[in-house]
Amino acid sequence: MVLALTALTACAPDGEPDGGFTFTPTPSTGTSATPTPTPTATARAEIPTDCRAILNADVLGQLEGVPLNDPAFGASGTQPDGSLICVWGDPAADATSLVTTITYVSRGPALDQLNELADEEGFTCYTPDIGTRCEKAWQDPNYPVTSGRTLYWRDGVLIDTKYSNLAPTGYTSAVVDAIFG
Repeated sequence: MVLALTALTACAPDGEPDGGFTFTPTPSTGTSATPTPTPTATARAEIPTDCRAILNADVLGQLEGVPLNDPAFGASGTQPDGSLICVWGDPAADATSLVTTITYVSRGPALDQLNELADEEGFTCYTPDIGTRCEKAWQDPNYPVTSGRTLYWRDGVLIDTKYSNLAPTGYTSAVVDAIFG
């Protein structure tokens, strides 16, 4: 998995600390001509508050008739910490659901998590759309359906989707487009 580790590390911008600051050299007021770094805030993507708004018409069409955020599945919608949980599925269907959690995660912990998934759980990782994406699909051990998980991290936002027997084409790309444009 050295390739995956290299790919994950390569996507992170050099020189940007985890705190979300870019250092811009400015002349100091002393007698030295050495630039002094001063932090300037970088733009942070906003996590949406509407589960339907993160999807385009094509993906919404594929999910037509599937209940969204049924209370039987527990916490969903906007959370107190600013994250968003979207649960697509019918509580009566044992093996059909799609759960996406969108949350703020800084670079270090996000890359640690993605590297662990690649190294220890066999996820395939690559770097599309200026971010890092890891994914894996498997046969459900209890039902004759495909289950899987896709994670996408960029600019301090992690999109984590777990699915079983419900994987609309273009789902993750639609969410990425809604958040990052």
